[in-house]
Amino acid sequence: MGFIMEENYSKSNSWFIREPSAFAKARLFCIPYSGCGASMYRHWPEFIGKIEICPIQLPGRENRFDEPTYTSYEQLAKDLNEAIQPYLDRPFAFFGHCGSALPSYEASLQLMKKGGPMPSHLFISSQVAPHEGPYGRFLELDDYELAVEIELLTYKMGGVPIPDMIELNKGIMRADLESNRHYIKQKPEKLDFPVTVIGWKEDKEVDPDLLVGWSSYGSVSFKTLTGDHHHFLHAPMELMTIIAQEMRYHM
Repeated sequence: MGFIMEENYSKSNSWFIREPSAFAKARLFCIPYSGCGASMYRHWPEFIGKIEICPIQLPGRENRFDEPTYTSYEQLAKDLNEAIQPYLDRPFAFFGHCGSALPSYEASLQLMKKGGPMPSHLFISSQVAPHEGPYGRFLELDDYELAVEIELLTYKMGGVPIPDMIELNKGIMRADLESNRHYIKQKPEKLDFPVTVIGWKEDKEVDPDLLVGWSSYGSVSFKTLTGDHHHFLHAPMELMTIIAQEMRYHM
């Protein structure tokens, strides 16, 4: 959302803000949540130990602002998996927070159904299970309320709201929310690899108690960390440690 770090953008694959390293032992693909671009992960380290953090840049935002955004998580997951295929040559996982947890799950599910390569792990943060959605107050906001929320989020990410950017991001947010609204699973589809579901003690958007539906999705563990809905943006040590501990078993 509005943070341009153009000198770091990958020249060969627009889905990455930087080219994945050939020296990584494992990769964590981090999808930005509704209305945001890859720069939302700018406070995260490039590596957690030997695990490379790979923020995903979605169409329609930041350096890809002139591309149409998605209105379907299924199509987003399909195209994302095609784009990252060359980088699935070592252990990898997905991380998604709130709305981006759903395309993270869908991308993982599609890879599994194709027979691989499959993720070693899936990290879900602050999102109800797919068969219990759609969920979230943002789905009911009018244009004015949405603009206010985008301004607040811009401040939380360390930026200054610019009216033209707010208007642009409002359109992106609307498209993302429509994807969320139409992503409906009638029943859980289990994954063949571990899932870690993370809640946040001070989260006013998604109470950790609402995450229990993920228990039907396979081998699932639950963690509740200190912080509010946006605390993950600052790469808290608790979260980084969980990622490192869970992924080290596959390296």
